[in-house]
Amino acid sequence: MNTNQPKKKNGYIPHKAAAEFKPTHDWSKEEAEEMFLERQYSFDVDQVIFGDCIQELRKLPPESVDIVVADPPFGLNFGEMEILYNRNSDLVAKGYQDVEIKDYSSFCKSWIKEIPRVLKEDAGVWIFSGWTNLVDILNALKESNLKLINDIIWKYQFGVFTQRKFVTSHYHILFAVKDEKKYFFNKVEHYPLDVWEINRGYDRGKKKNATKLPLQVVQRCIDFGSEPGDLILDPFMGNGTTATAALSSYRHFLGFEINQTLNEIIAKNILDITLGQDYVPYRKRPDELVKRARQKFKK
Repeated sequence: MNTNQPKKKNGYIPHKAAAEFKPTHDWSKEEAEEMFLERQYSFDVDQVIFGDCIQELRKLPPESVDIVVADPPFGLNFGEMEILYNRNSDLVAKGYQDVEIKDYSSFCKSWIKEIPRVLKEDAGVWIFSGWTNLVDILNALKESNLKLINDIIWKYQFGVFTQRKFVTSHYHILFAVKDEKKYFFNKVEHYPLDVWEINRGYDRGKKKNATKLPLQVVQRCIDFGSEPGDLILDPFMGNGTTATAALSSYRHFLGFEINQTLNEIIAKNILDITLGQDYVPYRKRPDELVKRARQKFKK
């Protein structure tokens, strides 16, 4: 018996499960590319449509979307805070449209109620939100019969300086599903926590929307919630981050955006991406817990 490995009476060996972990689903780069190329849709995908997301959602066929990633306006007047967040207002695209706080509840209900119809049975929704108006999104999800699976905290590295309260340095990512018994979830990490520490990028010298998500945080939603070839819908495309995250990992995308001044920024960001450029099979990118366990067991 190996006395170096503590073993409990029930046969449990610490860290052995982590050393032997395999993602629920995984594909080689060649398999992922083939899945992307073979997937067919009855409507045009891999495009951004400039228009109101509610009207555009109503045009989609039922059960046609595999995953929704949405970063809606937060009702926080980001347009007036551009200098605080982006330093140089000349590099911030004009036309960002926020929602008045008095209208925020009805706004959430109006777009979220359109989501269930277009979702496939195993589809999920990932919605970004600040804490201020979080209750409005939660209520809209409940009224639309979407089941909340996780409230993920995205912790970033800075916030606006305060005097009489704590600095806010996190957002919520609400993961909800159409059918809580059938939803797709690819466990690509052995011990996936609901707190994600991901820094916000500055993109110095680049023109962008008033709010811009890091590619890495959108990529995690896509990794856990979809497979190659799936269609990722973003009702609030903004800078095009969801589109670039999708294409770089062999997923299709469809986006809606009401601010037409972002057309050039989105087009450039998409053109800068090579199909599948960031795709690596999940077994080849283990998290730190799995890495340490594999070293321990020499796997």
